[in-house]
Amino acid sequence: MDRDAFLTAYNIDEKDFEAAEISWEELEKIAEEYQKIEKLMHDIGKDFIDEYLYEIEKAGIHSYRYRTKEPGHLLEKIIRKRKENLEKYAHLDHTNYYKYVTDLIGIRVFFLYREDWIYFHRYITEKFENDPEKYVVDRLRDFDEDADHCYISEKPKVYKRGGDTKIYDEEEIDIITGGIYRSLHYIVKYKGYYVEIQGRTLFEEGWSEIDHDIVYPYYIDDEMLNDYSKLLNRLSGLADEMSSYFRKMRQYKKD
Repeated sequence: MDRDAFLTAYNIDEKDFEAAEISWEELEKIAEEYQKIEKLMHDIGKDFIDEYLYEIEKAGIHSYRYRTKEPGHLLEKIIRKRKENLEKYAHLDHTNYYKYVTDLIGIRVFFLYREDWIYFHRYITEKFENDPEKYVVDRLRDFDEDADHCYISEKPKVYKRGGDTKIYDEEEIDIITGGIYRSLHYIVKYKGYYVEIQGRTLFEEGWSEIDHDIVYPYYIDDEMLNDYSKLLNRLSGLADEMSSYFRKMRQYKKD
């Protein structure tokens, strides 16, 4: 992997790379180690799907998809996270990167209506131990080396936009406001590795896919692209609101 070609491809300037305070040689070692387990990550993700999400009605979802992190995106994320919070990620290296990066395996579950989040939330918190005493604070010290111990390792959280309908229980889930991103997040320790589960509506997923394809994370400073993304975000939010009203009207007519 060529260093300069990588920085260009992922829109990382030299100043940001230096701010991360990690050598290119160490990043190459991380990529090499990750490529050794990349197939394992894929298999673990498939096992999780087969064991918990294949029967979508039981899981309380409309549909799902999953992926494993591409090596280049892993390195880009490590650089970005170290730049943003060097103290938190100071000890990350090729021997322990998987203890810091919780989305090597990423699963997305989709809801037809925003209010349906509660069915999946109840399902996943019943299937996995959800003990606040076991939530990870220190990525190294708190990492459970027992691969057979499967549990929710962080308090579930939701990102919501200001003005959104209040549908989340603050005691069960951390609510983060102020942005335009909408998504539920769960981090589950499963078969020795972390699995990140994101839950969102189909409309939210449409906006998110376009935003990630065009804007995030490489063009987040582009004013025009950000304005267009925010417009599409508002439209997707309105579509979700209208969908909920449609369902309420149907129920009203039935009653």
